[in-house]
Amino acid sequence: MTTKTFKHMLTLEELTPTDLDELIRLAIDVKRHPDAYGTALAGKKVALLFEKASTRTRISFEVGVVELGGYPLFLSGSDLQIGRGEPITDTIRVMSRYVDALMIRTYAHETVETLATAGSISIINGLTDTHHPCQVLADLLTIEETFGTRQGKVLTYIGDGNNMAHSLMLGGALSGMHIRVASPDGYTVDETIYNQAVALAETTGGSVTRYDDPAEATVGAHVVYTDVFASMGQEAEAETRLAHFASFQVDETLMASARDEAIFLHCLPAHRGEEVTADVMDGPQSFVFDQAENRLHAQKALMITLLA
Repeated sequence: MTTKTFKHMLTLEELTPTDLDELIRLAIDVKRHPDAYGTALAGKKVALLFEKASTRTRISFEVGVVELGGYPLFLSGSDLQIGRGEPITDTIRVMSRYVDALMIRTYAHETVETLATAGSISIINGLTDTHHPCQVLADLLTIEETFGTRQGKVLTYIGDGNNMAHSLMLGGALSGMHIRVASPDGYTVDETIYNQAVALAETTGGSVTRYDDPAEATVGAHVVYTDVFASMGQEAEAETRLAHFASFQVDETLMASARDEAIFLHCLPAHRGEEVTADVMDGPQSFVFDQAENRLHAQKALMITLLA
């Protein structure tokens, strides 16, 4: 069992390196011995609120709560009174009297911050436009399983400076990893979050560096990571983005710049032929489906830590 020092999971910044190590160790044990945790959330109710469409987040959280002996409540934003204008502060005050935690997948990051401040229960960020911490917990678990450690490993993220890039910088910095982010001009990561990650990496022996050349960023990498070039809500920009990101596709030539033992990761859904070629996505270096499975185990470890 972990020693909890945090109440919410909003950005990964809530964690110390020790917190993260304990979460990863617990996730590995949960994965190996799921039956040992079958009553960890007995009597606990976890609300799962979706204002954005979801496959992996919904299934992994819903299944995870059930496998831990708890009760999940799937909620759609359009079905609640917040869809008709009720202040979210009122919603979370009421919800705090009914359930033990809320996982929310939404748009503005300020929403999860407001929920954490106004409510009395644990808030888990299932995704906002700025951060995707639960995905990165699964990513770090995958890296730990593959290489036996995260410390000192080089992860190159290629693509949009979006929520995935932000959370990878923070999670990698906490892990003592060397994070390289390669993005085209005009699509770089948030400056404030970048500076936070750089400062954090200085305390763990890691580093965070920005690049404008994906080939240079990939040399010697243990992990090559990408995401869609146009995320949810950016569909109108898709054609323009594809043009700007044309030279940032992960293909076999780019993978050849990484280490021989390098793995390819993608948070999914993937668009073969856009951000990644099919031969990489479906090739022997691709660990994307192990990574997707690890959402379940990492999030179970997180919920055990917050609620058990």
